[in-house]
Amino acid sequence: MDQPTPKHNPSARQPIAHDSAHKHVTGTARYGDDIPEPRGLLHTYAFPAERTHARVSRLDLSAVRAAPGVAAVVSAADLAATTNDIGPVFPGDQVFADGEVLFYGQPLFAVAAESIAAARRAAGRAIVEYVDLPAILTTDAAIDAEAFVVPSKTWGQGDPDRALASAPHRLSGRTTVGGQEHFYLEGQVALAVPGEDGDLLVHSSTQHPSEVQRAIAHVLGRADHAVTVENRRMGGGFGGKETQGAWFAVIAAWLAAATGRPVKYRLDRDDDMTMTGKRHPFVIDYDVGFDADGRIVALDVIQAADCGYAPDLSHSIADRAMYHADNAYYLGDVRVTSHRCRTHKVSNTAFRGFGGPQGMIGIEEIIEQIARATGLDPLTVRRRNYYGTENRNRTPYGMTVDDNILDPLTDELLASVDYARRRAAIADDNAANAVLKKGLAFTPVKFGISFTSKFLNQAGALVLVYLDGSVQLNHGGTEMGQGLHTKVAQVVAEVFGLDFERVRITATNTGKVPNTSPTAASSGSDLNGAAAYNAARKIVDRLLPVIRDHFDVPSEDAIRFGENAVHAGPRRLGSFADIVQIAHRARVQLSAAGFYATPKIEVDALGRGRPFFYFAYGVACSEVVIDTLTGEHRMTRVDILHDVGKSLNPAIDMGQIEGGFIQGVGWLTTEENVWDASGKLLTHAPSTYKIPVASDVCARFTARIYERGENVEDAVYRSKAVGEPPFMLSLSVLHALKDALAAIDGYRSAAPLNAPATPEAVLAAADAMAERAARRSISALPEPAE
Repeated sequence: MDQPTPKHNPSARQPIAHDSAHKHVTGTARYGDDIPEPRGLLHTYAFPAERTHARVSRLDLSAVRAAPGVAAVVSAADLAATTNDIGPVFPGDQVFADGEVLFYGQPLFAVAAESIAAARRAAGRAIVEYVDLPAILTTDAAIDAEAFVVPSKTWGQGDPDRALASAPHRLSGRTTVGGQEHFYLEGQVALAVPGEDGDLLVHSSTQHPSEVQRAIAHVLGRADHAVTVENRRMGGGFGGKETQGAWFAVIAAWLAAATGRPVKYRLDRDDDMTMTGKRHPFVIDYDVGFDADGRIVALDVIQAADCGYAPDLSHSIADRAMYHADNAYYLGDVRVTSHRCRTHKVSNTAFRGFGGPQGMIGIEEIIEQIARATGLDPLTVRRRNYYGTENRNRTPYGMTVDDNILDPLTDELLASVDYARRRAAIADDNAANAVLKKGLAFTPVKFGISFTSKFLNQAGALVLVYLDGSVQLNHGGTEMGQGLHTKVAQVVAEVFGLDFERVRITATNTGKVPNTSPTAASSGSDLNGAAAYNAARKIVDRLLPVIRDHFDVPSEDAIRFGENAVHAGPRRLGSFADIVQIAHRARVQLSAAGFYATPKIEVDALGRGRPFFYFAYGVACSEVVIDTLTGEHRMTRVDILHDVGKSLNPAIDMGQIEGGFIQGVGWLTTEENVWDASGKLLTHAPSTYKIPVASDVCARFTARIYERGENVEDAVYRSKAVGEPPFMLSLSVLHALKDALAAIDGYRSAAPLNAPATPEAVLAAADAMAERAARRSISALPEPAE
């Protein structure tokens, strides 16, 4: 599928605006809750359990069913004939609590009524009695109880025990990182409309329409073909709508089927945050051996993921955390162990990076510790541990890194940020200021691109050409603001030599492209763009002999599509519409389905081998300042250089780079999920959960695309994925904060700072560092004279 370089007024690689940008800013983009409400619409409310772990000793819904305006009520008992389980891979994710509550806020039943107010009032009439049971709320408690959603896993290379024992220097420790609320602007919503013969049309805010289709069909006991799921756009997803959207669509669909009336289920923000899964919190323990130059010679790392009560996608998320336990570094003799812990919390789920950020945070902490132990600049330690190109290039899972551009990326960004001078100036400033401390950090990213479940690396597309030369495009990917539809349309426009506006993007629909993979793993453009390219090429290949014969062109190789027309050398044969009409009269099919499956991916039963098609790379340098008396902190400068290969759309890619970075900064500095001692989530609204806002972005924020980038693999027009990799560049901000804190102790030790680095956490770390410095000063005093 090696495509030619776009030329002749191309559509691909151009900074074309997002196809819905004007609708976004004018408020005319139609989301799930904006769809005109059908006549007879019912509204849904699900009643949440008010216990963390309990047996439901009584659930009396008779008063709920008798309440004014109620059309139907559904609980686990009503799903007994089919299934109450909608686990996407492994069983365990429930529609409703079935006799046992497994997390605070788990739905016990749902009500469909004439209004949402009537549904809420009716639900409040339920009689619920509980018998409390012991709850597991931490990964340590889960490990002690041997409570896992799926079995633990270990892989590595060499003999880490021997290498650790003989290492010149050795450190061990623990770091933790919290979860993250998706906080998509559009909450979870589904609208189910019953049709003829038991058919259902479901509008779902989902990243995976085919999975929603299958879940609904499974719960209703119907064939997949009886359910059509459609999605034109989401107001954000970030992974939170990859599996969890099925939950709400299933409830709406069941109630619609039961009543014969359309049903909408839209969550308010509090319910959404309480009931839906988050990024997995991780606890990472490590034992590392290294030499005097800071080079890692051995590593034993144990990752414990808080998966919540059910598997969801935790097995793959934890796998990806293992795959990224190295980030950009060759680790020598290494062992990586992963525990997938079951706790009595909401079932945690996909989030941008899909475990990769948690894996990287562990190794970056290890680099930080080595730097302080050796007295070296952390950047020096990072570069000494970078993967090599000819050797030191095999990952712990057995894949050779053969597209490494870490050094040229690093050199280019360092040349523009004046790192050495700023490092020296910051050290001088910190020595002169006891309260405000500055920090500087440079961190890399190497992120693997592909689904780690091999079968998901496939996509389909449908391209229709009409007699006026306009084109309609449908594919299996979903649009959540990231610009996927725009990029794929650019690919189709490029193949046909058309202006972008000649290609109409249509809603993702399981009735047009079946059996799709989720739009996730940063692979949306790679997969769906390639499938659409293949579909468009089929049509072009059918047109070529018609053009050759009709216009007496000596060779099909001389025919070129461009400028909304078809050419043979310098000769313009006609507009694209003219050619299409000629082909139609010659009875040539002007529609095509395209398919693409990512090549070269192969792993064993443990996931070792080649799980990724290629790697995406980036580097960032961030500067911060902290107030050691309050813990308050802010970014003062950020510089980013990111590799997107040959960008399909530089404008959209730049938006992903900037947005991903800032979302990562939120995860690492301000966004904190807090549960009380009983397991109830306390941060379930914007009033208690802080995401970054415009004022959090520093005035000097520079992001650039690596202009020399080119994918060595045959991805669509040699581009690279961009959705997730920039997120991890935010680690530079966390380590700049650590650098500022290290200054308190004269850079002689690493700061005890975990993520999120809230002002409270930074203040506690600053106090700890000041105490260390004071102890050093006391120990340095001369012994009193006798």
